[in-house]
Amino acid sequence: MLAPLPTFAALTGSADGHPVLRIEGSNTIGSALSPALVKGLMQQENFQDIRQDVSADPLVQRVTGKAANGQVAIVEIAGKGSSSGFGALQANGAQLVASARPISASEAALFKDAGDMHSDGAEQVIALDGLAIVLHPNNPLQQISRQQLAAVFAGEIKTWEELGGKGGAIMLYAMPADSGSYQTFTESVLAPQGKSMSAGTILVADSAKLAEAVGLTPQAMGFVGQAYSGKLKTLAIAETGVPASLPSAAAIGSETYPLSRRLYFYSRPHSADPWAKALLEFTQSPKGQAIVAQHGFIAQTVEASAVAPTADMPEAYRSLAGEARKLSLHLRFKEDSAKLDSKSMQDLPRLLDYLKQQDKLQRKVVLVGFGDAKADPARTALLSKLRAMEVSRQLGKNGVIVRDILALGDALPVAGNDSEEGRLKNRRVELWVY
Repeated sequence: MLAPLPTFAALTGSADGHPVLRIEGSNTIGSALSPALVKGLMQQENFQDIRQDVSADPLVQRVTGKAANGQVAIVEIAGKGSSSGFGALQANGAQLVASARPISASEAALFKDAGDMHSDGAEQVIALDGLAIVLHPNNPLQQISRQQLAAVFAGEIKTWEELGGKGGAIMLYAMPADSGSYQTFTESVLAPQGKSMSAGTILVADSAKLAEAVGLTPQAMGFVGQAYSGKLKTLAIAETGVPASLPSAAAIGSETYPLSRRLYFYSRPHSADPWAKALLEFTQSPKGQAIVAQHGFIAQTVEASAVAPTADMPEAYRSLAGEARKLSLHLRFKEDSAKLDSKSMQDLPRLLDYLKQQDKLQRKVVLVGFGDAKADPARTALLSKLRAMEVSRQLGKNGVIVRDILALGDALPVAGNDSEEGRLKNRRVELWVY
């Protein structure tokens, strides 16, 4: 089960008034979630006079609190874009990066002497989110394909009439180029189509302000983290071979929404900074994940839900759906591998805790392995089985005896197989419980 959250006796203030911790990076995370997590940690550690203030720079906030020894602790949070965070960490200008995208290979190379930035000690998924494609609430458009979306933001589709609607010219809104939202959208939508962002796109550095601008502009289309979509109209996104999907909590939580994404905290590998370590551990705790949910993001909690059997399901899967319930977390794997990725390794303790609490340790769990379509279907089936067996091995080390393993190859894709991102999503293991 999850380890109990320790008490951090070393968490004190600074006698010289300097910040005890600086977090820099994503505005999606930094504008509201990071300050709330810091305040939650301070409250747990019995700090007094906790308050949150905006500095002279509107993208920089400070959370302050008084420790038991009377010293004031200041945590500075700069929401200037994911790229800025990695630069600050490399220059020792921050201890934590808040990132709305995974670290890039070139960024990770900057820390190669310190260790692996993809290791559990350096890379932590703190929440799940989805880039919502948002419109004015009165816009009647219901869905858009990924290809159409790329053409719109590349400036090739210029009017609502070309999408089957009405309203004339489309006004485009996006986050700045150094933001994780911009980079995620570029990599997931534009780059696979060989396109780049239209020069006419209006860039807004603050997620809440971008959403506000779209809500005031009938001709607008923008993208923003789902937590900021509020009362705006959101479009379902269609992909080849799978139904169109809205950014619902279930679709984002299982990472089956086409523009779902992971939100991260990064630190230097093997960092001993007490405040950074404390905040990372607090964020992964049930209290921390409750704060994630309170701020509109999808927490990494485990829930079971019924799935209605349908005619397109393989017979064994249809039978399973009629008798068991599916858990909300899908376990995924490193590229072309049967090894679990870093998030799935973080999810295992949550799964074990859930199975123990629900008395599901002994022959109550069915593992269903899937893969992406390959030229040789037998290889896909084998890899889907090997992935499920790896999950069984990991669970078995902690006392779980699985009831059955199903290997369904490339059946029931949750994303299009025409992109590497989609293929990675299809390589998964689902957990079902009786």
